Amino acid sequence: MVIDGRAYTSDLIIVGGEVFPNWWRKEGHRLQPEDLKTITERQPEVLVIGTGAHGIMSVPAETLKYLEEAGIEVISQPTGEAAETFNQITDRKKAAAFHLTC
Repeated sequence: MVIDGRAYTSDLIIVGGEVFPNWWRKEGHRLQPEDLKTITERQPEVLVIGTGAHGIMSVPAETLKYLEEAGIEVISQPTGEAAETFNQITDRKKAAAFHLTC
């Protein structure tokens, strides 16, 4: 993934215009609430989750509930589609969590 001319090959978070590379999750392919602390602290309106090229990373119901309770809308898609969706959102405070490694 290329952001502002810089190539990234490991998982990352984007929030508030900042890129947080080398995002590591508690359980590699299962997104947990604690994996999203950087995002929830900044309170975006919408979070776009890229679940990998083939959608391998799961977003369990407990994580969706946690985000909903924080007032964050969630869009979860395979990473290619999620990147397009993220770029199309221009009128809301947004964040992204992209699984890039598979």
